[in-house]
Amino acid sequence: CAPAIGRNLLIHLRGLVRSSHSMADRSFHFAIDRGGTFTDVYAQHHQGHDTVKLLSVDPANYPDAPREGIRRILEKVTGTPHPRSQALDTSRIASIRMGTTVATNALLERNGERFVLCITQGFKDLLHIGTQARPDIFDLSVKCPSVLYEDVVEVEERAVLVQAGESKENTVVGVTGERVRVVVPLNRDKLKADLTKVYESGVRSIAVVLVHSYTFRDHEVVVGEIAKEIGFTQVSLSSALIPMIKVIPRGFTACADAYLTPHVHRYLQTFCSGFDEGLKNVDLLFMQSDGGLTPMDSFNGFRAILSGPAGGVVGQAMTTFNKKTKQPVIAFDMG
Repeated sequence: CAPAIGRNLLIHLRGLVRSSHSMADRSFHFAIDRGGTFTDVYAQHHQGHDTVKLLSVDPANYPDAPREGIRRILEKVTGTPHPRSQALDTSRIASIRMGTTVATNALLERNGERFVLCITQGFKDLLHIGTQARPDIFDLSVKCPSVLYEDVVEVEERAVLVQAGESKENTVVGVTGERVRVVVPLNRDKLKADLTKVYESGVRSIAVVLVHSYTFRDHEVVVGEIAKEIGFTQVSLSSALIPMIKVIPRGFTACADAYLTPHVHRYLQTFCSGFDEGLKNVDLLFMQSDGGLTPMDSFNGFRAILSGPAGGVVGQAMTTFNKKTKQPVIAFDMG
């Protein structure tokens, strides 16, 4: 049986850490796997390397596990006290790499952000209906998966693709080169009134999914602008996140982002709040679902869903799979 995926994330990140350029006074490079139960912290520094394993959630002893792991290692290696009550000194830290299951667990436990779906009028139930794909086509008791959004705002607008042979008059060319005709202009006044009611109910996040926005983005952009003017703090436009044909998967992605991004950002704020101002000079990157690393400002909900497991897969491939023998490898995440 292969090593646990969490450990492989550290192995993968360790390689990335070693490739970083260290500065004279910044000899500490940290690679962290923040799981649902345990957090593993690996540090490479001028004296060698150290590891720490601790509970991911232990509010009686520390507010944030990754930061606590960094604090303990700095204190051990430098011999200098780093009190929990003070902002953590970042002057010796060159880089921090982290993979996390924060978004994964929020999705599984259904404790993400309240949000509303904004979709083209007439398509209110589209994401609830989905693709009608059934794992067992003969199962008589089909259970529809629950939706993430709290309510739906139908946006009075409609854009259609111009078919071959149709007149090109009063059309625009979309980003894909396809011609689009707006048959129902966006009703800004109605939209603003509807979104204001949503805002007054306490919701601060929306997902915007308009038909054919993969090529004609204008209406989604306007919806986003109006929402931000009202005061919404999270606006997930499907055309900005994943501009692909097929409105259902594009809609699912926008919903996941609106649901998870505020949750992820709150965690990042908690993590960063305990460091001093020098954190901005630290090379801080987070692992995405595709196995790549991204700066904190670009780390959002839908890209973070498989942050932890992705690191394990990459680590497994890099450390266990033999390219010469091509012996198949099976990895287990013993979470």
